[in-house]
Amino acid sequence: MIAFLVVLVIILFGVAIWQLNKIFQLSQFNQSENSEVASDKDNNKQGYFLLVFVFFIYGLLIYCFWKWSDVLLPVAASEHGLETDHLFLITWILIFVTGIFTQWLLHYFAFVYRGSKEKKALFYVENHKLEFIWTIIPVVVLAGLIIYGLFTWSDIMSFDEDDDPLVIELYAYQFDWRARYSGNDNTLGEANVRLIEGVNQLGVDISDPNAQDDKVVSELHLPIGRKVLFKMRSQDVLHSAYMPHFRAQMNCVPGMVTQFAFTPNITTEDMRLEEEVITKVENINAIRTEKNIALIAKGEEELEMYEFDFLLLCNKICGSNHFNMQMKIIVETEEEYNSWIAQQAPLAETLKN
Repeated sequence: MIAFLVVLVIILFGVAIWQLNKIFQLSQFNQSENSEVASDKDNNKQGYFLLVFVFFIYGLLIYCFWKWSDVLLPVAASEHGLETDHLFLITWILIFVTGIFTQWLLHYFAFVYRGSKEKKALFYVENHKLEFIWTIIPVVVLAGLIIYGLFTWSDIMSFDEDDDPLVIELYAYQFDWRARYSGNDNTLGEANVRLIEGVNQLGVDISDPNAQDDKVVSELHLPIGRKVLFKMRSQDVLHSAYMPHFRAQMNCVPGMVTQFAFTPNITTEDMRLEEEVITKVENINAIRTEKNIALIAKGEEELEMYEFDFLLLCNKICGSNHFNMQMKIIVETEEEYNSWIAQQAPLAETLKN
């Protein structure tokens, strides 16, 4: 790293000397009047450079898609995630088509109308027709995207209480998560950070009848096909509950409760069988295997082999250990979920013990 910085400093020093030399030359009065005026040869050269550069941009874009397409998220694991992905796809198609077209026009016109002593520029004071075209088209496209996005967001955020969603609280603190299930009554008990004491890490008001059957866990289990309503709180700073595979994210704000609802549509086991997930796991484990060879040679502890899991992450830079703030999410069948939740002790019993 030090060697790299030394080389970088030397290069920057050389660039600075070169620029100072140019400034010195420009300050001389005895130079030719046309020494800094571009010739037709210079203009032709720069014009062809622009054409080469636009094809370089296209080639770089294709290479990036080919090289790093495997780091993209797999298929959405929630019902609304499919609609979100569709909105993203339409947006990106419009961006890429517009970007490719406008980049070509920019470089092509710069090439065709490059400077020449035989050409004279024609100046238009105004052209209402052109101004109308390049104003109204972006307005119509952006308005369509915004309206589509608003309808999509409205569908995601609105839900019917008659659906009887499973109510779960996500509680964020530096630097971990806890989940509180609402028990048989499907109603969370009251909570306040002022009540945090001992094992009552979430500050649940145990005197509230609705809190008697609440269950606090460090691993999130969700039944497939049932809508889940997450109530989110933060103990200390601004966190963000981010579940990328479910296309879900909502800020956890100290002093208030935020919420987000979605319906899981694929189990953890089924997601592990997806072809793109299998490929991703194989690539990660190949890297870890290579690293383990070096670690074994040094006598250090080996890395564990990776197995895919859904994750709850924090998407706000909330402190020094932000990168490690995550919780495992398991999506399973209704029967498996019922069996697991039945084994979890209610908070009232935990506090008594």
